Amino acid sequence: MLPLQIAWRFLTSSKGQTLMIVLGISIGVSVQVFIGSLIQGLQISLVDATIGNSSQVTITREDDTEYIDDYQSITSEFLNQYEDIDVVSYAIDQPGTLIDDGETNPVLLRGFDQERSNAIYQFDEKLIEGRLPSTDNEVIVGDVLFEDMNLAIGSSYEMNVVNIGSVMVEIVGVYDFGVTAIDESWMISNLGTVQSLIGVGDVVSRIEMQVSEPFDADIIMRGLQTDLGNDFEVTNWKDQNADLLSGLNGQSVSSIMIQVFVTLSVVLGIASVLAITVLQKSKQLGILKAMGIKDKEASLIFLSEGFFLGVFGAIGGVSLGLGLSYMFTKFAVNPDGTPVIDLYIDPQFIMLSAGIAILAASLASLIPARRSSKISVIEVIKNG
Repeated sequence: MLPLQIAWRFLTSSKGQTLMIVLGISIGVSVQVFIGSLIQGLQISLVDATIGNSSQVTITREDDTEYIDDYQSITSEFLNQYEDIDVVSYAIDQPGTLIDDGETNPVLLRGFDQERSNAIYQFDEKLIEGRLPSTDNEVIVGDVLFEDMNLAIGSSYEMNVVNIGSVMVEIVGVYDFGVTAIDESWMISNLGTVQSLIGVGDVVSRIEMQVSEPFDADIIMRGLQTDLGNDFEVTNWKDQNADLLSGLNGQSVSSIMIQVFVTLSVVLGIASVLAITVLQKSKQLGILKAMGIKDKEASLIFLSEGFFLGVFGAIGGVSLGLGLSYMFTKFAVNPDGTPVIDLYIDPQFIMLSAGIAILAASLASLIPARRSSKISVIEVIKNG
């Protein structure tokens, strides 16, 4: 196609100018890719740190002093209808006081269906010493509680359970969730142990879930609340972490604003340079029109230039942006050598950024394209 060939000839005849334009587009795209990937990675890290190892949707009784005795039927009747629910687990909680040589410490005895709950809490990965509970009356404790009370693995300790009395539990392991409120208070056991200690039979305090799309947790919550009725209360992590959501929304808005202004600067830069190119190439355009090229084809020359510049700028910008993101993970690290923010590459976001660059460059060429279509052969001859 003739306009494409001429556009390529114009670009290659001014290699320095073309290189500078492509470099400017590349820097703009790289900023978009770097900032976008950085904020997406930060958001994923924050969400994972907050709810990655916890229940995202939770079912309890409306009266929190009552237990759920039909939890198996609830799972089969209601929860299996939701394809977005990845994990369903059960837990029973009982407050109490751990006693050792006259020293006491308030604790929360939590019994879990370990096979199911491990998919949520990852007990096997959080365990730093000993083993997980396997028989009745065995528990694991957090490292903070373990050190504060000078406990020992393999030893049995008295625990005063509210409304029940004193029971004996054996510590078989120590975990570290990295959350002080958990590590200093949770005593974790299996479901049967806690049910037996408090003598309540086959019941649970809560049904806990994780979903495939955490930001849809409130939608799933509303559906479950309708299905289960007023005897149950369904909560989700979004309602309990309003400040975090506000922060994430603020980050997203700031990222979009940065990308919009970067795109505008790229568009204005391309438009101004190509507009100057029209003046520089007016003599050639005049000759081409004298040879029979139409105004529409003359416009297509500069539209093609904008497209070519956008494509090369997008390729360079994506490569540079990914390189900057990778370098950031190597230089911004925690004391243990792990990245402060994990590298997150979203192919859809990368393609969108590249597409925006190409579209912006093409749109920027509309101004010089329109100007080129108005060039008159007579004016070119008159002005030399």
